[in-house]
Amino acid sequence: MLRDNLNDLLAFSAVARERSFTRAAARLGVSQSALSHSLRVLEERLGVRLLTRTTRSVAPTEAGERLLGTLGPALDDIDTALVALGELRDRPAGALRITAAEHAARTILWPAVEKLLPDYPDISVELSIDSGLADIVAERFDAGIRLGEQIAKDMIAVRVGPDLRMACVGAPSYLARHAAPVVPQDLAGHRCINLRFATQGGLYAWEFGKDGRELKVRVDGQLTFNDASFIVDAAVAGFGLAFLPEDYVTTALAAGRLVRVLDDWCPPFPGYHLYYPSRRQTSPAFALLLDALRYRGPDGAQGWNRAARSAVDGG
Repeated sequence: MLRDNLNDLLAFSAVARERSFTRAAARLGVSQSALSHSLRVLEERLGVRLLTRTTRSVAPTEAGERLLGTLGPALDDIDTALVALGELRDRPAGALRITAAEHAARTILWPAVEKLLPDYPDISVELSIDSGLADIVAERFDAGIRLGEQIAKDMIAVRVGPDLRMACVGAPSYLARHAAPVVPQDLAGHRCINLRFATQGGLYAWEFGKDGRELKVRVDGQLTFNDASFIVDAAVAGFGLAFLPEDYVTTALAAGRLVRVLDDWCPPFPGYHLYYPSRRQTSPAFALLLDALRYRGPDGAQGWNRAARSAVDGG
């Protein structure tokens, strides 16, 4: 009876968290029909409906939410305890799931993972590129990487990068036709290249600051992209002003293809932090990745992370 309950509870947890029989079945390595049968048996045994099913969605009922709230942390603790057994192995092992915005993943996370994994073949890493602020507990991530100011207070946060800056730039050809803005309000008279968040769908409001004053400006122009590299290309082509992390435009600035404006309105701000639940017991594999990512200052930063001096979250 206990074994049957555990198997059925695992099935329920997977479906409730994935909100999909298809994804849950793939994760558990079973057929959808077997998974559906397990859920029917569990509901009949408990005498209460746990899931609301439609042709297009699956969601926990009130009873299901209550069961998942108790069951989820217990199953996570079991997973953590099993992973921790890797300490008894000669080499750390286990799977890690990390969520990060595209820029953080490219400049901070991937360089560390690329250097770490060849020395630890029993560690596997899943990188989920997502500009939204994922609920790492509900979505079962081991950790996330976001800007320090975006992290919830109940999380442990570890700095993994330096302070960052934005850059407002335009091509010499564009600035020859339009007077350079002196204050952010001047952007109302300029063509600007917008960034649309790939996950959230909204347009990014350009963020400025000076002498303790913070200002957000909504800009207009002919072009909108959800990829920063296209914004750089459009700015170099003279289609308008762009507002991007410094490292996206360093090469173009050095070559004279772009010119910086409003520099005094672009102060540094807290950079990337890795965050994870305070109750999480770190596995040896997670501890290795955390140590690889930890920012140690300009002189002691990770050797494979020296290029990631300036970056910003994609949303």
